Amino acid sequence: MQGPLSADELARYQEDGQVTPAWRLPVDLYERLRAALERLLEARADVRPDFIALPHVPWDGPDGVELAREFFAIVTDSRLLDCVEQVIGPDIVLWASAVFCKPAATGLEVPWHQDGQYWPIRPRATVTMWIALDDVGVDNGCMRVIPGSHRLGEFSHEVSDREDLVLNNVLTDPRLDLTRVRDIELAAGQFSLHDVDLVHGSQPNTSGRRRAGYAVRYMPSTSLYDRTLAMGGGSASAPVEFKQRPIWLVRGVDRSGQNDFRTGHTHW
Repeated sequence: MQGPLSADELARYQEDGQVTPAWRLPVDLYERLRAALERLLEARADVRPDFIALPHVPWDGPDGVELAREFFAIVTDSRLLDCVEQVIGPDIVLWASAVFCKPAATGLEVPWHQDGQYWPIRPRATVTMWIALDDVGVDNGCMRVIPGSHRLGEFSHEVSDREDLVLNNVLTDPRLDLTRVRDIELAAGQFSLHDVDLVHGSQPNTSGRRRAGYAVRYMPSTSLYDRTLAMGGGSASAPVEFKQRPIWLVRGVDRSGQNDFRTGHTHW
């Protein structure tokens, strides 16, 4: 299909496992998302903002339902799905999203990792759209990637008990090549796309400005979101539960014929 991403950008995504498209969020969509973020941070002031899982899934009564539906409307906007379709095809499942909002001076590190090694998706397949809600640079802890690492298969990880990390699955593989690091600096409203197996992470935010981003995860419906797999993620302070979360077929049909689009849909 023709869409917002150029042929060169799609080729770069396949080669590097990451691309920053020239196309940005339309102003109306960015402003809605930024307003939803501020409401979310106020509503979830009881948790660290470095990692807030599933803001598009209702929680805590009417207020949580209303705000989640605003996030859901944004991440299922046809303009975003057009980008996603160019990467993974026309049959799209929304299965996760998370806010990564590193406060000024105290924002936590995200260690080197691959996303897919702890996700219950078989075969492993997801594109993450990482949307910058603030200006994001090296100084305030932008995402860093190892281009091409998605083509090297699964890297070894171990669980860490460090409390200064957003995620506790830390890559330990000797193939990690830090000479090839690429910093993904983004202006507010820009976004990055990256592959499920890309090695990536980010430094702590020691600057005087916040670094907020919103990561949205889409998988092709040819894959199965397998609720029978006993998997966990996140960290001790921000655990992630996979089995009961709702997922949505947001475009096309379920090619696997096995995905469960009923579990977790209490408020929908």
